[in-house]
Amino acid sequence: QSNYQVRFDWGAAGASAIAVDADAVVWIDELGEEPVPDLPDVVAGSIASSAAVARWSLVRQEQLGGRFRIAVVAAGVTGSDGAVRFAVEDLLAAGAVIEAIAAVGIDHQSPEAAAAAAAYTGLRQAARHLISASVSSRELGKPAFDLTPVDDVIQLRPAD
Repeated sequence: QSNYQVRFDWGAAGASAIAVDADAVVWIDELGEEPVPDLPDVVAGSIASSAAVARWSLVRQEQLGGRFRIAVVAAGVTGSDGAVRFAVEDLLAAGAVIEAIAAVGIDHQSPEAAAAAAAYTGLRQAARHLISASVSSRELGKPAFDLTPVDDVIQLRPAD
C-alpha cells in the first residue's frame, strides 16, 4: 500500500507492513485491550476521536510541507495462537478515522482503507449497537464505551 497516502491493515504485523514509510500510525483499539506496536509516532484513534485525528493529520501535513502518509491500523483481537482475529469495533473505528481524514482533504486511500471507510459510512447509524453486540464486547462483559466526540489526540508513542 506504499503508493497510497492513507493505508489500512490489521494488527502489529499489519502495522509493520504499512508503516514502513508512513509519517504516522493511528492505532485503532476501540475497546482498548491490545498492546500498541513498537513503532514511532503512534497515536490512538477511535470513533470518538476521528475528527480530532483528522485535524491533527492536516496540521502534521502542513508542518511537513508536503504529502502526509498515514497508516491506520485496526488492532483486532489476538488469539491464544497469536493470530489476529477480526474485530468489528476496530473496523468501524478505523473506517470512521479514514472517513474523517478524507473529509479534511487527505484522501488518496488504498483500496483497503477505502473499504474500511465504506464499512463505517454504511453502518454509522448502527455502530453503537454493532460494537456492544460484538464478540469482543461480549467476551469483555460489554465494557462501557463512549462515542461522544473528543478534541484530544492521544500520543501513544512519540515520533523519533
